[in-house]
Amino acid sequence: MKRDSRRKTRGRSGRRKTARSWFWRWRSNPLRRHSDVVEAWIVLGLWALALVGGVLSGWGADQAVDHTFAERRAEVHTVSARLTEDAADGTPITAGYDYGMTWVTVHWTAADGSVHTGRAKVSPTATAGSRVQVWANRGGQLVAAPPSRAESTFEAVATGALVGQLTATVVYGGGWLLRRRLLRQRLAEWDEEWRRVGPQWRNFSGGKG
Repeated sequence: MKRDSRRKTRGRSGRRKTARSWFWRWRSNPLRRHSDVVEAWIVLGLWALALVGGVLSGWGADQAVDHTFAERRAEVHTVSARLTEDAADGTPITAGYDYGMTWVTVHWTAADGSVHTGRAKVSPTATAGSRVQVWANRGGQLVAAPPSRAESTFEAVATGALVGQLTATVVYGGGWLLRRRLLRQRLAEWDEEWRRVGPQWRNFSGGKG
């Protein structure tokens, strides 16, 4: 029991020492300088700015990307188009995400009765006369399919996380440079004070001046 009690006492004492070492700049002591207090406030402000700035910038980027995708989905619509040629007579796609698909000519009738013609990607086995679903804008031009809601949500979240992290990193990097400048200033102050106190200290300790 005594051994356990000593262990608990040492544990609490170690935690108190750690807390004191973290917050020594905030406590009044003869070794604390004005630059120490300034640095303590800078560190606190940087952590707060990095956290709040990262969250806000990430949220803003998330909302901007999501709004952009929502506008894109609102500007396009699907139409049923008819192939005017066999896919075997079209232009095969030999690279990229749509590898294996074929470009063919299709035409469709819009809601206002106007007839449109364009090029669409279809399966290489598609035949003339068959129908495919394609995306068109308000001007009657074929466009790429917009990202789905799941895809746009993932893209928005990923962008927000990246922007938030970059913002926090930039803030922290700027603070690190400022702290290095304060450290050089503090070291220069210590050197200056030692040049004044050093000779007296050597006299007190019995050294030769």
